[in-house]
Amino acid sequence: MKKNLQKVMSLLCVSALTMSMMVGCGGSTSGDTTTTEAPAATEEASTEAPAEETAEETTEEPTEETTEEATEEEAAEEDTASSDADATPRNETLYEAGQQWGTINDWNPMSANSNNGLALSANEQARELVYETLFMFNSLDGKLYPLLGSEYSWNDDQTELTVTLNPDAKWSDGTQFTAEDVAYTFDTHVKYQSSTGADFSTYIDSIEAVDDTTVVIKAKTDDNFNPLKVSSFLNSVYMMQKAYLQTVEERNGEDADAVKQDTMEDLVHTGPYGPYLSNDQKAVIIRDDNYWGQADSMWGKLPVPKYIAHTIYKDNAAGQVALSQGEVDVCQQFITDVQNLWLEDGLPISTWLDDAPYGACEAIPSMFFNTERPGLDKKEVRRAIAMAVDYDQIIASAMSGQSPTFAEYPRSVVGPTDGERKYVDFDAIADLQWDNADVDGANKLLDDAGIVDTDGDGIREVDGTNLSFKAECPTGWSDWNASMEIVAAAGQNIGIDIQTYFPEASSYYDDMTTCNFDICMWSAPGAGMMNPYSKGMFYFSEEYAKLPSNWSGNFGHYMNDDAEKILKAIPTETDESKLVEYYTELSKILLDECPAVALMYRPSLFYAVNESVWTNYPAADDGRNIPPTDCTDGYGIAALYDLELVE
Repeated sequence: MKKNLQKVMSLLCVSALTMSMMVGCGGSTSGDTTTTEAPAATEEASTEAPAEETAEETTEEPTEETTEEATEEEAAEEDTASSDADATPRNETLYEAGQQWGTINDWNPMSANSNNGLALSANEQARELVYETLFMFNSLDGKLYPLLGSEYSWNDDQTELTVTLNPDAKWSDGTQFTAEDVAYTFDTHVKYQSSTGADFSTYIDSIEAVDDTTVVIKAKTDDNFNPLKVSSFLNSVYMMQKAYLQTVEERNGEDADAVKQDTMEDLVHTGPYGPYLSNDQKAVIIRDDNYWGQADSMWGKLPVPKYIAHTIYKDNAAGQVALSQGEVDVCQQFITDVQNLWLEDGLPISTWLDDAPYGACEAIPSMFFNTERPGLDKKEVRRAIAMAVDYDQIIASAMSGQSPTFAEYPRSVVGPTDGERKYVDFDAIADLQWDNADVDGANKLLDDAGIVDTDGDGIREVDGTNLSFKAECPTGWSDWNASMEIVAAAGQNIGIDIQTYFPEASSYYDDMTTCNFDICMWSAPGAGMMNPYSKGMFYFSEEYAKLPSNWSGNFGHYMNDDAEKILKAIPTETDESKLVEYYTELSKILLDECPAVALMYRPSLFYAVNESVWTNYPAADDGRNIPPTDCTDGYGIAALYDLELVE
């Protein structure tokens, strides 16, 4: 039930201590800023509902005549529905919402188009239900916790990372999990150039199995030397079985596209759950009662729920109704005025924090400007738009107060957590901040730059062309849609025509990842052992901008040599004062040039729980150090071992 949590924001938005490379299981990472899976498997994409259906729905008037055959068919359908419901008894099933938006299309960690949000989300706080990573990241303390790996350590020059595996770890077919599986997982990703392989092969030279329980990860020592990135392999890459991968390769003739498109429905995995049911109404995974993690060296027991289920909801509204009715236990959706569920409706619903912002704010939804578009290639235009936006309105209306303000946590390249903000000298960037909705300042900036309306139509021009742009994000993402409307309104106040454009999610993904937009919106990484470095990469990385399909950041293709040099220097820097200098300089560039602009702060994952069936969920004041990651991601999966049925 709700707990009275009266804490200041700096304690609520818990930090990931991200830059130190620690030895042992106190880890140094989202280890990787990039999302290694397709959009539906990313944290942000799974936060929102899919686009509304656009096809017309046809309804027929019911006939009054009922034949015996029809009655029998209806009875059979009822029996089928009943047996389906009985297959997952309510007192054995934990229901989720906000992760899965359609029939699961594959179980393949190498897939480039997986929609398996229930089980596949290989980021810094990877979903550990079916596949497992070597270690689990905990955003509450910034450390890595043992899973398939028991400990790790760097050599003196950080060119080799040695990992010791848990000898109790086993595959779902009962065979031993070994170092050969780790090495072959990496080699296979690289061989077939999955997004994971393309990403990590830039920084990892090789992974070698020394013996059954010892792995050595060798970093590249050229211009891509990056210990931070190498370490992120530990908690963001799912392990796959060598023998099973060889089977997949053989049946697909070692064809790269075929291997990456294999559905892997016959998967072998190490996690506590495996596939059970997937259709257009529900996706369910079932507990493996032979799961190796019940060994004393790991959890010492099985997770409490036998089933993890996810009804396929049409949109966020449907998921919220189900949460209110007790049909959903854990909801990973943005809920406007979530506090009303318990304050006004009296429901047994709780969040991580009792008071606003209700979640652990770590991510930064931001708008990106396409710096290759005429007009937006000028920093004065970008900065003027940024200055004119009413961020307080975004936070109050679009986010219903579920974000700290920029007055409380001024803009920078880092998030609103103590562990990140210690890396920026905010006094040094104070003169680059702007007031909320500073329309007068924005108009003066444009006037002084000679960007004016010469033909009297109310729209300023650059080189004789009106400043007219589209601000886009996926349809149905209600808080983001509202944010873009507020951005558009800001444009009207400064003589810039900005129209909102909310395409279907798939079309939006194509636009964003190929730089085919004027203004778009995406979220900077939340908690992770590489932060705030991952946020710096998100805003500035030229490497990301050069990707043919870019899910990682710098969507507007902004190029800055000074920023790039800093990003190259950060991964090997251990002097904290120097790191402060680097991140402060990146913040100056971000605020002055405005290639992207933060619109709000928010949790990496939303988290609301209904305690009518299950209780003892993680909460900020319970002292258990389990993060609010929906009982599924990173060390958050520890929650499954503490759940209790409501008597």
